[in-house]
Amino acid sequence: MAGIFDLLNSDLGKTIISGVSGSTGTDQGKTGSLLNMALPVLMKAMERNASTPEGAEGLLGAIKGKHNGSILDNLGDLFGGGVNEEVTNDGGKILGHVLGSNQQNVEKVLGEKSGLDIGSVGNILKVAAPILMGVLGKSATQNNVTTSSGIGDLLGGLLGGASSQGAVTKEQSFLEKMLDSDGDGSIIDDVAGMVLGGSSGKSGGLGGLLGGLFGK
Repeated sequence: MAGIFDLLNSDLGKTIISGVSGSTGTDQGKTGSLLNMALPVLMKAMERNASTPEGAEGLLGAIKGKHNGSILDNLGDLFGGGVNEEVTNDGGKILGHVLGSNQQNVEKVLGEKSGLDIGSVGNILKVAAPILMGVLGKSATQNNVTTSSGIGDLLGGLLGGASSQGAVTKEQSFLEKMLDSDGDGSIIDDVAGMVLGGSSGKSGGLGGLLGGLFGK
């Protein structure tokens, strides 16, 4: 399975980066760097939530329904007339579920590393989050994921595909070295440790705040 970084380096990924950049009025290079850092963090958060039966069922329902990947079939319309408020509102809800009360702190960390102000980071992620969900939905269809038990493997494949194919970007490598302070290979633990100022242990931190994502 191709990874999320392979997607961002593909023609489709370049269209997404260019469209998000144009829609938010941000530098295209910085937008690409931000997405290379931010999307794996969001996906890792989703993977953690999907480790529970309720979370996996909720995510499966979302990607089989509203977020089935159809957004990727209409990127020209999505970006052509400017991203509408419905999409950005949906993105805001996704980010809120994933990051909870720590959303602003995580965006601050990502902004510092990408060279963008926190407002621009938030705007970019609000547009990117529904597209990321669409990527999950499309991948689920392509890989015939029809049960909640396959969600974890789907997310793991998207997160690990690029590394296994030797397509690790400089941004990915930097983020992992910078954030994975405990050397366990998990970025989201260490984002939690940085923004919360506490332990980055697997049982606590940001991972413990993700229970609302799709599960209710």
